[in-house]
Amino acid sequence: MKNKFDVMGMTCSACSSAVEKAVRKVDGVEEVNVSLMTNSMTVNYDGDLAADIEKAVADAGYSAKLQTNEKQVNREEKKENIFEIQYQDTKKRLKLSLIFMIPLFYIAMGPMMGLPTFSFLQGHEGIFNLAFTEMLLAAPILFINRHYFTNGFKALYHRTPTMDSLISIGSASAFIYGIYVIFKVVNGYIAQDMEMVMHYGHDLYFESAAMILTLITLGKTMEAKAKRKTSDAVESLINLTPNTANVIIDGVEKTIPIEEVQVGFIVVVRPGENIPVDGTIIEGNPSIDESTLTGEPIPKDKKPEDPVYAATTNTNGFFKFKATKVGSDTTIAKIIELVEDANATKAPIAKLADKISSVFVPIVISVSIISFIVWYFILGGGFEFSLGIAISILVISCPCALGLATPVAIMVGTGVGAKMGILFKSAEALENLHNVEEILLDKTGTITAGKAEVVEIITTIDPEELIRIAAALEVKSEHPLAKAIINYADKNEIEPYETEEFFSLTGMGVAGTIEGKPYIAGNLKLMEEEDIELLEFRNYSDDIAKEGMTPIYLADEEKVLGIIAMKDTVLKASKDAVEYMKERGLKISMVTGDNALTAEAIAKEVSIENVESEVLPEDKEKVVRAHMEEGRKVAMVGDGINDAPALARADVGIAIGSGTDIAIESCDVVLIKNNLVDIVNAYELSKATIKNIKENLFWAFFYNTIGIPIAAGIFYNAYGLKLNPMIAAFAMSMSSIFVVLNALRLGRFKEKLKTDENINVEENQDIKVIKLESRV
Repeated sequence: MKNKFDVMGMTCSACSSAVEKAVRKVDGVEEVNVSLMTNSMTVNYDGDLAADIEKAVADAGYSAKLQTNEKQVNREEKKENIFEIQYQDTKKRLKLSLIFMIPLFYIAMGPMMGLPTFSFLQGHEGIFNLAFTEMLLAAPILFINRHYFTNGFKALYHRTPTMDSLISIGSASAFIYGIYVIFKVVNGYIAQDMEMVMHYGHDLYFESAAMILTLITLGKTMEAKAKRKTSDAVESLINLTPNTANVIIDGVEKTIPIEEVQVGFIVVVRPGENIPVDGTIIEGNPSIDESTLTGEPIPKDKKPEDPVYAATTNTNGFFKFKATKVGSDTTIAKIIELVEDANATKAPIAKLADKISSVFVPIVISVSIISFIVWYFILGGGFEFSLGIAISILVISCPCALGLATPVAIMVGTGVGAKMGILFKSAEALENLHNVEEILLDKTGTITAGKAEVVEIITTIDPEELIRIAAALEVKSEHPLAKAIINYADKNEIEPYETEEFFSLTGMGVAGTIEGKPYIAGNLKLMEEEDIELLEFRNYSDDIAKEGMTPIYLADEEKVLGIIAMKDTVLKASKDAVEYMKERGLKISMVTGDNALTAEAIAKEVSIENVESEVLPEDKEKVVRAHMEEGRKVAMVGDGINDAPALARADVGIAIGSGTDIAIESCDVVLIKNNLVDIVNAYELSKATIKNIKENLFWAFFYNTIGIPIAAGIFYNAYGLKLNPMIAAFAMSMSSIFVVLNALRLGRFKEKLKTDENINVEENQDIKVIKLESRV
């Protein structure tokens, strides 16, 4: 089973690595993925191991709690936003720290700036007062930010040092040295050695110990505030779902909390209101703004039996609908879950940063110790100078920026995608998409609208009789072509026969018995399989296919009775998307189960040169595999249902279709709109996100590469250049903030390709009917 846990206490990628290592050691754990950005952990394990996992995390110095599945999508959940909690906590600690830090800073640094100071802190007599006052002001700051010490020293004890370990060692060293100075000052007074008193009186490090913690807390507060913005996309979706619903119970309309709405309830929605749950219209003809789900700005006109979705807006018209999905089963809840799951996973590039962080912190501690030894024992820098060098290295090397470089960009990228109706199931999918070299496209519902309509009937029997038989066979089929025949029969009030037996012939058609007589309906391959001669229908069949129409043959056990030709509209968006992708150097191919002539006609219309036709659903996976074996990174785009094996096989599987019909388990990316343009936007968003991650990693590495040598005093003898521990703490905090702000630039990502095309297919009013002479 796979479960999610909330993890608290992590501050850097070394922390997440420590948690992962601890959980992996639990017997029965198959896979673990820890997200620093969302403070969550996904664990795949056998049996009831939740308590063992929580204990392993606690032993590593952190805390974990199993998430429950009783999550409702409403505004109450927004109040529990993890980023808001983090922000409020760090802000509170910052305010309390500043209460003590401001007077401490004034007392310690005021005289150097020429500011007036208190007389009892001046001169030989005031040295002890000064030292003791600074200690009293610094101690509360250390207590307020004590989690750095508890987490840091726990991590050291478990031999998995983290950012908190670096901070705690640096701050504790400065504070302990300050106490040591107080003892030396007291000893100086006792010995009446005023030279010793004055010497150590200028070696106080209390303000550095406190300032390091305060500045890092300031950085963490600004970081938490910036991180709140990364979840704006999901929060805006949650906020659009109302807290209450108007339902009809026992003939009376009542307003109840959304949590109490059950499947089957009749819900009333008035103009301007947001829809609370998913359902099917039973009364009214509203216009629904579904831009929250699809990104389409134009409201859709709805009629009875049409679906409606939670978090969309009724722009016009009173209507009633029957609830079909509530709570965490609604489409909007599934979208939010997908985005959250993507944020909780790691891109391959992030795993590299984690590996570096896991060895980086121990190396930094070693460098700090070696630098102290070299400066104190070899270069004669003095204890104070050498300690300052060691503390500066520890503080400036904290790998916060390194740990945030990837997850913050992933979170912003997936959030932007969600706003555009593009859902990445994992961070790996978001990264892999930009590496794709070839895209395989299914035809129906991908290149075309997936809403075929009958345009021509060629038959040797009465046309209505032909439709009556065909509709009887197709009524149990879910194929889009079958639905076109059923819709035609309904529109023309043609009542289908009753089917006594029904068989689905995958990839070819259907068969059944009507009034004791067998019939088949399907493609040319089915006719050939059953040895049924086309005779005079063959010429018509080829002409139909060349025009991009799909012929469906209806036959009894002896002969073909007629052809029903159907046309599926090729979307202008498909043409634009294919052209755009080809200009970017991507190879585009079409894979379809349709016959060769029809497939070639459709491919020509959208400028696709590579076509593989008459491919059975079970063979599409083989086609994908064959293309991958040619050495290219391949993406497969399909409706996510009958293309599931192919979607799963591809480097990136992309399901294109409405949010209610997506095959979540088999694909990597879900495009909610039936619009090929979003493949372009998903591809470009992937490129932009990876570029942003690389920028973040560059600056994180660059910062440490430059900062550590300066902190170590390598340039001190030649240029007098070194870092004060307080400046090092400020610089470290600013590097993390820079990474977060850089990632937030992704929020300005705009669609690279747009279309205003309405994909609703208008019913063809002029059906061409050709009546042939019956054959004996």
